Amino acid sequence: MTFSRRNFLGASGAAALIGAGTVSGRVQAASIPEAPTMTSPAMQPPLVPTTGPDYQPVVTLNGWTLPWRMNGDWKEFHLVAEPVVREFAPGMVAHLWGYNGQSPGPTIEVVEGDKVRIFVTNKLPEHTTIHWHGMLLPNGMDGVGGLTQPQIKPGQTFVYEYEIRKSGTFMYHPHADEMVQMAMGMMGFLVAHPKDPAFRRVDRDFVFLMASYDIEPGSYVPRVAEMTDFNLWTWNSRVWPGIDHLVVGKGDRVRIRFGNLTMTNHPIHMHGYDFKVSCTDGGWVPEEAAWPETTIDCAVGQMRAFDFVADAPGDWAIHCHKAHHTMNAMGHSLRNFIGVDKKEVAKKIRRLMPDYMPMGSAGMADMGEMEMPLPENTLPMMSGFAQFGAVEMGGMFSVVKVREGLARGDYKDPGWFKHPEGTVAFEWKGPERSADRAPAGAGKPAADPAVDVKVVKPRGRSGHHNH
Repeated sequence: MTFSRRNFLGASGAAALIGAGTVSGRVQAASIPEAPTMTSPAMQPPLVPTTGPDYQPVVTLNGWTLPWRMNGDWKEFHLVAEPVVREFAPGMVAHLWGYNGQSPGPTIEVVEGDKVRIFVTNKLPEHTTIHWHGMLLPNGMDGVGGLTQPQIKPGQTFVYEYEIRKSGTFMYHPHADEMVQMAMGMMGFLVAHPKDPAFRRVDRDFVFLMASYDIEPGSYVPRVAEMTDFNLWTWNSRVWPGIDHLVVGKGDRVRIRFGNLTMTNHPIHMHGYDFKVSCTDGGWVPEEAAWPETTIDCAVGQMRAFDFVADAPGDWAIHCHKAHHTMNAMGHSLRNFIGVDKKEVAKKIRRLMPDYMPMGSAGMADMGEMEMPLPENTLPMMSGFAQFGAVEMGGMFSVVKVREGLARGDYKDPGWFKHPEGTVAFEWKGPERSADRAPAGAGKPAADPAVDVKVVKPRGRSGHHNH
């Protein structure tokens, strides 16, 4: 279940999960705050501040923001590291490790100048810690097991206390048995809002973390020793078509923040817009120095944010531009059969396997439309349908849906975009351009079809025609 901020702030220290006397660190609280949990993969509404400094809260794709309580001038949170079950997309779940019921864990939102106290309870079968990636804090709160603190053993609760010294885009993850624990999904977003509510303010603010997993079809637990051959590339441990759409209103100023905890870089590309890179895990890019892009690379361990004004309605794709990262459960040993005639061999195979269907001779696009039987607990390589057919995507892909007339705070899926007449690409069927030849909504092209088209051949360096 989840708790509203009002209920959480109003709680007077509900039953502690563990006695304060066994908690390591300086604790002035009479008890440990409750640890809200969430198991639904649906995007939860932003947690709008009702007390304290004003800010525009973030929206976590397929996630939520962790409530807190005020204890004097300390803002107190409670994270529980534990095994979780995460749905990657309908039809597949994974047995991961995470926080408060999910992987990644809930987003933590704070404000520059806040004094925060974060309780961390370990319900894993091994020790752990939390590193606050990009934060400026006392060395003993940095969360590197053995170096800056003792490990948090199973059953223990530790406390991290520090002041938020700068605003920006950050994350949290373990620094204990790091290869295993991050490969199992232990990570979360941390957003520090500016003390000045007007500083670089936007109308909608989305966040997600990138992670990669190798989960064989029919299995449920990632192979944690894998370094390069991953078959599931995720945003917030979800893959297309399970990743939430980013719904915004026309005219909204929008920020999209993301961090990378995979083993490779990701060039994130958004269609239909150019944007300004506004923030990294090192801090804000000065407005006069923010540079325009349509694709921004995010290396391992980095955070990036970009801003744009949503002035072009439509369904605009956003995705990693590495083609294999927009595929699901992809086997890298597939052979290339393009151009191979399989008709005769298919007849022979069907004598043994009547349902056999030869694929790949003309590319892999037919896999996006055919819903073939799959092994237990896996997903098709290419999936998802929209108004014109199969989208043929997977992995790190979603849609920015820009619409007119959306109410502030309305993040519901508005359906597919209704294209104005004459704005959809259509099939050419000859010189007579009657309306019945164009698809619905396409309208008539304005150009005159009766044009004498001349072919200009390229010339070689010698000045002669190439043949």
